Amino acid sequence: MIVALAAALVGGLVALLAGQLTGITDDRTSTVYVPTSATDLGTGRGEPISHARPLPANRFDPARIYAARSAGVVTVFALYGEPDDHEAQGSGFIVSGAGYILTSAHVVIDTSTSKTIEARNVYVGFKDRDRIKATLVGWDVYDDVALLKVDPSAHALVPVPLGDSSRVRAGDPVAAMGSPFGNEDSITTGVVSAIRRSIASLTSVYKVVDAIQIDAPITHGNSGGPLFDARGRVIGINAQIRTETGGAEGVGFAVPINAAIRSMTQLAATGRVAYAYLGVTTEDLTPTLARHLGYSTTRGAIVDEVKEGGPAGKAGMHGGSGNESFNGQSVTPGGDVIVAIDGNPVQTADDVVRDVARRLPGQTISLTIIRGKERKVLHAKLGERPSVPGTTP
Repeated sequence: MIVALAAALVGGLVALLAGQLTGITDDRTSTVYVPTSATDLGTGRGEPISHARPLPANRFDPARIYAARSAGVVTVFALYGEPDDHEAQGSGFIVSGAGYILTSAHVVIDTSTSKTIEARNVYVGFKDRDRIKATLVGWDVYDDVALLKVDPSAHALVPVPLGDSSRVRAGDPVAAMGSPFGNEDSITTGVVSAIRRSIASLTSVYKVVDAIQIDAPITHGNSGGPLFDARGRVIGINAQIRTETGGAEGVGFAVPINAAIRSMTQLAATGRVAYAYLGVTTEDLTPTLARHLGYSTTRGAIVDEVKEGGPAGKAGMHGGSGNESFNGQSVTPGGDVIVAIDGNPVQTADDVVRDVARRLPGQTISLTIIRGKERKVLHAKLGERPSVPGTTP
């Protein structure tokens, strides 16, 4: 059996939480300020997050990437309990000269119980082995991202440049940096094995969509460290490995940096994140399944369930009923099929999650659906995603 392991060394604190996604509701709404670009995270000078320039892209040179970027990669020590009797160790990277550092949420919070517990003290270790105290600005349990801040006068900071994960392709060479098993200042290399993977989150019951699958070895302690492209730009945050043995020979996954930028801009502005929520569970509609169920479209997201009182339910969306087995898969027939959101085609269930997740609570979207042989357009005002699907305000 394949087991997903947090790539952080946690003294029994962080448990793997499997979950099923496609939820998206709650009829509460809130307004969250989100900067339109990744500026210097609230310093007011309008400067880029990092002034570091991308490296020349004529070849993939791990030694050059290491020399140019290792000073911007840190080790994160999170201490829990009274008095600091449990330690989690992960990695992170500097994104701003103002002192902001990105890491994985599961390094600095414990979600193994019903109550989220944040580390009592967090420290950051640098390449020169110096260590300073950090403040936990906030975390995003949905995409497993956390934002730290250190006093920029306490240690020289060397920010690393952020890339664009939407441009990543399978086969691209990558370098992962961090502190596996506490071995600080380490680098491993490999390639992008696949993109747009949907994986179980380590910190919530929702899935992380658009994860980057890599074959670069990562293991305990790598969590929160940067995944670099050939030009030394961060394209992801190393998050977890799925392995049968607990070793580094499994399949690694990184949270895409574009998702992390969305999280950190909200965290820097408000200390929290807000995700839009539609209130449905869906599954993929394929051509063979469409013929079997009698749908007039061959691709889309079949609506299995509509959460009572949620935005989709209020908009008039219908879920399926019953359950049957087809081609070795369990399917729920009879529900609406979402084929477009605001005119953007929906090919899979993950497309629904992806489109809704990039929006904010309170926004209204149009949903093009197929109901039987009829095509309809519904309008839904998005709520805010609850931490547990189906919970009431």
